Amino acid sequence: MAGVSLKCGDCGALLRTVEEAQEHAELTSHSNFSESTEAVLNLVCTTCSKPCRSKTESDLHTKRTGHTEFVDRTSETVKPISLEVPKVDAIASLENPSGTASTDQNEEMVVPEVDKKLLEELESMGFSTARATRALHYSGNAGLEAAVNWIVEHENDHDIDQMPLVPANTKIEAPKPSLTPEELKAKQQELRERARKKKEEEEKRTEREKEKERIRIGKELLEAKRIEEENERKRLLALRKAEKEEEKRAREKIKQKLEEDKAERRRRLGLPPEEPSAAKSSATPVVEEKKSFVPVRPATKAEQMRECLRSLKQNHKENEARVKKAFQTLLTYVGNVARNPDEEKFRKIRLSNQSFQDRVGSLKGGIEFLEICGFEKIDGGEFLFLPRDKVEMAILNTAGSELDSAIKNPFFGVL
Repeated sequence: MAGVSLKCGDCGALLRTVEEAQEHAELTSHSNFSESTEAVLNLVCTTCSKPCRSKTESDLHTKRTGHTEFVDRTSETVKPISLEVPKVDAIASLENPSGTASTDQNEEMVVPEVDKKLLEELESMGFSTARATRALHYSGNAGLEAAVNWIVEHENDHDIDQMPLVPANTKIEAPKPSLTPEELKAKQQELRERARKKKEEEEKRTEREKEKERIRIGKELLEAKRIEEENERKRLLALRKAEKEEEKRAREKIKQKLEEDKAERRRRLGLPPEEPSAAKSSATPVVEEKKSFVPVRPATKAEQMRECLRSLKQNHKENEARVKKAFQTLLTYVGNVARNPDEEKFRKIRLSNQSFQDRVGSLKGGIEFLEICGFEKIDGGEFLFLPRDKVEMAILNTAGSELDSAIKNPFFGVL
């Protein structure tokens, strides 16, 4: 089958004629061409009748104008390629190698004539003089839009910003009449309006995407907050349940102790045992202790704090006033840090301070409670210090709750 196009072996471009191949070689310096049975596409836009030679070119046209309908007329334009049709200048140089070739070498090259008004308009739009002149020359001075389209399609050409040159004696067709001032102004307004609408649509699309992202993040934050509140509620319920169980066990133990003391006094006085009380006592079993399980991290801290306070009270049960003052002092320390986490003076305690020693330091369990809250010994054990990055409001709130319960609950630490 005869070839219907010439294919550039360097870049893969398909060309219809030898003239196009020669122009391509001049522009790109590619020289590896071969016949191909693959036809050059001819996709014609049904809206503006612009021909496109490739799918990439039609996609670019669609993106730039919004036109999406194309008619494939490749079969109407395809024809066997002729390799015997060189450019006129090449034929002349072959026929007269001594005369014409010498003349071409000495021939003066000049900048082609273009429409001055269109050139000024392109320059006012920000294009360089060389780029605007090249666009007008190769688009045939067809108009402002054609020149802009040519610049867009050839913006990656290596010589886009080089001034085009043609032989001085080359016959150049007169530029096509440009638009009237009114038409030019209307065309400029149309181009600006089109660019403005495209920019507005892009901004609206971006804003919609941002709004969707904000809504998604908002939902995630609400869900995380709901889960956190639910976990906190469960933790508080577990703590209250543990406190109630502890109070109940304390009451039962006190009641049982009273009954035992009463029976012992009757025995010492030589009185017979009190049958109803004994029956009632035997009928009322001691409540079996049940271990209370609380949520993982906060509950563990709460249990440690509660055990530390219980140990402190039991170690100094002979002096309840001093224990209560220690609890109140610890509550003051924790409250000051919680209300003023950035104030270092509330996060640093001198262990040798006499007031601190009288209230907390000399009681076994006081310093341990502060260490559970995050305080650390520094400077060889001279100070207790809570670093700012280790201040956890959840732990401080738990400590405050435990101290408040220990102060107000008359049965705390009885067992």
